[in-house]
Amino acid sequence: MFGLFKKEVSSDKWVDLSSQEQLEDLIEQSNEKPVLLFKHSTRCATSLMAKRELDSNIEILKDDVIAVYLDLLRHRDISNRIAEEFNVIHESPQVLLIKNGSCIYNASHSEIKTNVIKRQL
Repeated sequence: MFGLFKKEVSSDKWVDLSSQEQLEDLIEQSNEKPVLLFKHSTRCATSLMAKRELDSNIEILKDDVIAVYLDLLRHRDISNRIAEEFNVIHESPQVLLIKNGSCIYNASHSEIKTNVIKRQL
């Protein structure tokens, strides 16, 4: 795949979500600070463009949210749990803004825009 769709998680920008227990902890933490959850397919060009949009503007959000990254190909079970927990249809790419244990905003595909997320806070 020519390296285009490599996993691009930067630990200084994103918390890598990799377990159901971690998801429960993040939901609890959303009572103190909103959680921005980005569901990313590492094989999808649209998802890569959304990730680049978020990465290039994450400084706008980093003080206001806990930025969380979910690799859908590795953790489909967690994605399914998120869809069930927050009553949202699974899409990829997708962002969810979790505050006080509830999803207050979600967007997918080309609708993922940092400035729109910022307004939701």
